Amino acid sequence: MTKEENHFLGSGWSFPVTFSAGNHQLSLSGYEQNVNESIRIILLTNTGERYLNSRFGSGLQQFFFRKMDETLKGEIADVIRFSLLHNEPRISLQEITVVYADILSGLIEIRIAYVFNQTNTRHNYVFPFFIKEGTNLGSR
Repeated sequence: MTKEENHFLGSGWSFPVTFSAGNHQLSLSGYEQNVNESIRIILLTNTGERYLNSRFGSGLQQFFFRKMDETLKGEIADVIRFSLLHNEPRISLQEITVVYADILSGLIEIRIAYVFNQTNTRHNYVFPFFIKEGTNLGSR
């Protein structure tokens, strides 16, 4: 897409917030990168965490330490579908796939296929989620 075609995707601060070393300017992201960063922020934010926007976020943290079974896959997909539907108006979800990538370490890969509403351009985003947060700590 050209700059004019994807202008509707917008731009904003990059996430995580960084500054360039040379001129100390705030790093910005735009277009597809901005949408992917927005998805990541939504998935990392606990529902109710933002005081002025209590519906923002996904609440994936509620799934920490849960049994990794087929029911959990469906619950995670439903929570993500709901949170992206209400928090990212620039996209339409096509498919959410939850894959147990590494059961021992608790790694779940969440694959999100979506289309930009204005251009019908298809994109994918893979979000790594560790359901057993903190279990990779070695014994001393």
